[in-house]
Amino acid sequence: MFELMKKDIHPQYFEKAKITCACGNVIEVGSTLESSKVDICSACHPFYTGREKMLDKAGRVEKFKAKVEKAKAVAKTKRAPKAK
Repeated sequence: MFELMKKDIHPQYFEKAKITCACGNVIEVGSTLESSKVDICSACHPFYTGREKMLDKAGRVEKFKAKVEKAKAVAKTKRAPKAK
């Protein structure tokens, strides 16, 4: 199978390359780099660990409606004719 590959043009392949995460987790994978460091991995990523912070969406519509009403009130006072 590997007979068809040209010689001396491919990078060296490491079957047990080590990837080290900032949390200390070490993963062995196949790579052309012997070792690598990453900031976040599946062991510490909030999405995969279930510690994902959900944004509180409650109250956003009410806040928007309040801003619209306030803007309408300000617009009415600016449009009112001034007494001479």
